[in-house]
Amino acid sequence: MDNCLFCRIARGEIPSAKVYEDDEILAFKDIQPQRPVHVLVIPKRHITSLAHVAATDVPLLGRMLAVAKQIADDQGSPEGFRVIINTGRIGGQEVEHLHAHIVGGLEPVGPMLKRI
Repeated sequence: MDNCLFCRIARGEIPSAKVYEDDEILAFKDIQPQRPVHVLVIPKRHITSLAHVAATDVPLLGRMLAVAKQIADDQGSPEGFRVIINTGRIGGQEVEHLHAHIVGGLEPVGPMLKRI
């Protein structure tokens, strides 16, 4: 996708604070962090959302989750972290490119959802 923000970041057209990169995955610090550790992990190949993955994407998704621990440790969240994948409008996805948020730090992240 030519105009996709995260595709442009993956291609190096827009600078980012990279914390991890390999042939298929890029991770960079969120520009509006919500926690002391807040990193976005994206596939370099455009996938719109988790609702658009195929069976052939399973190895890539597994690798994204597998590197989360390494990234959290490296960024200062050795005692735990949360991985969030917002999907679609109802799920709160703001950029239409699959991405996982790794959030953490030295204090507990807090409740997962507001209780209703």
